[in-house]
Amino acid sequence: MSGPFLVTPRLELWQPVAGDMLAMYDVVSNPQTARFLGGPITLTDHHARFMRNAGSWLLYGYGGLMLRERGQSTVIGNIGVFHSRRGIDPRFDDMPEAGWIIGAGHVGKGYGEEAMRAVLDWFDARHGPRPIFAIVDADNAPSIRLGRRLGFEPRGTGTMPDGPQVNLYERPA
Repeated sequence: MSGPFLVTPRLELWQPVAGDMLAMYDVVSNPQTARFLGGPITLTDHHARFMRNAGSWLLYGYGGLMLRERGQSTVIGNIGVFHSRRGIDPRFDDMPEAGWIIGAGHVGKGYGEEAMRAVLDWFDARHGPRPIFAIVDADNAPSIRLGRRLGFEPRGTGTMPDGPQVNLYERPA
């Protein structure tokens, strides 16, 4: 893709390319960011997550997007709707999952809401309104508030395959 997939007043959202993998690893490796993602991950684990996210585009026509400030090349996060099968709760397997990761130096600016609103508007227009779920760390109060503002409703808790307990949310169709 030669340009951003979506543009907001302050942000550009790009489909992932191979060159974004290490840049996004830098974002999720920051201890301030990693604490809400189940802790530090290896480059190997990150690579698998990145490939799952990018592969969602090919298989389902939607996926995560690399987040950049307008006119800048630095990746500051990953945000979007991707297809997931987490094995946490059968209600949420094999369906769209929303996710938002904003790098530690960029939280608190409203970027998550600005970008996710653009993504959800695009998703609804392209794929029709349908349920989307989200997983949020129970201690991540800002992300919980963002999910609620975006229309995600609590649906209980679940345990990730690697152990951490998470809150489950759903944005109804």
